[in-house]
Amino acid sequence: MNLSVRELAEQARVAQRAVAALDADGRRRLIWAMADELSVGRGAVLAANVEDMARAEAAGTRGAMLDRLRLDDGRIDGIVSALREIAAQDDPVGAVTRQQTLPNGLLVERQRLPLGLIAMIYEARPNVTADAAALCIKAGNAVLLRGGSEARSSNAAIAACLHAALCANDLPEAAVSVITDPAREHVLELLQLSDLIDLAIPRGGESLIRFVAENARVPVIKHYKGVCHLYVDRAADADKALDLLVDGKTSRPGVCNALETLLVHIDRVDDLLPQLVEMLAAHGVTIHGCERSRTRLPDIEAIEEVGFDREYLDLEVSLKLVDSLEEALAHIVKHGSDHTEVIVTEDAGAADNFVRGVRSSAVMVNASSRFNDGGQLGLGAEIGISTTRLHAYGPMGAESLTIERFVVRGEGQVRHPESRQARGDR
Repeated sequence: MNLSVRELAEQARVAQRAVAALDADGRRRLIWAMADELSVGRGAVLAANVEDMARAEAAGTRGAMLDRLRLDDGRIDGIVSALREIAAQDDPVGAVTRQQTLPNGLLVERQRLPLGLIAMIYEARPNVTADAAALCIKAGNAVLLRGGSEARSSNAAIAACLHAALCANDLPEAAVSVITDPAREHVLELLQLSDLIDLAIPRGGESLIRFVAENARVPVIKHYKGVCHLYVDRAADADKALDLLVDGKTSRPGVCNALETLLVHIDRVDDLLPQLVEMLAAHGVTIHGCERSRTRLPDIEAIEEVGFDREYLDLEVSLKLVDSLEEALAHIVKHGSDHTEVIVTEDAGAADNFVRGVRSSAVMVNASSRFNDGGQLGLGAEIGISTTRLHAYGPMGAESLTIERFVVRGEGQVRHPESRQARGDR
């Protein structure tokens, strides 16, 4: 790395002003150009990813981490599509979200403006390089990217495409800056730059996120893990329950919005539980059941109470039988991670009570946990999912990378009229 972390951040801070100075159409055209460059340059990106995959497999990387690292033509198409969707969205910068006229005639507005410089610290997931850059630029920010060493070739190839688009639009490459040296001390240095970095967003395993949160002197948006629950209510439709369980647990088990715990109302033990278990077995899912469930299903593995805190990120699931909606909610409060909770029920009252009873960043009623994703919820892509109750909660798109400020328009109003009288007395 030729420049120090501070120098990179200083240059990115200057570049951010150029991005913020663009109008909405300028930012839209820039992100579209990034998508075009990535589509044209996919050959170099895929070749770089082959290098990363070979290095990761040789190092013994398996499972969810390897899946997140892998790129192919379909995933490149997905990244390109996400960037174009971000480009087409309404521009959040300068948007007036509230407006009122006070009795004294002042017009008070709440207006959105960019956060500034975002530090993105992430593992595997080379798509984050493009997604984070596009979302930050859409919101008028610059971004400083520090990807994991396991994806260094892929990240560099994607960044080269993004830089080509910046250059073609006469904008500084520093608007999307990349820390190429994987040494952890550079992350520590980055997290101390409270005079330059406005927000840090870690994205990866729980250990990385805790490292960032515990060492940062800048604000951090985070979620540690996704212990997501599916509650099968007494009024659940059997077909819906089966579909939501299969999609939530088996479609991509290594992601944070995959299901980790199945809660089943005791009234559905005889008719529905056997179908759920049979379906899981057909998909190769290992079940870890509570003592009560094992009296009915003696072949499943036992689980201790602490096991319900586990994020498997694999074809494994925890199972607990509950006597009521209230017991299910109590279990979620104790073991949940504020990420995603799902209820399957035909009882509107039970659905409403479930929504009120959990505080997770997304609550699904008769819908898969896999929909808690920025691309699925209309954001184009996400820079992360926040379970930190700050200015953003849940999937974060471009709007979440802005903040609101007050703009007050008057006609000479003063708070203390006597000061005007005093001036007239002189």
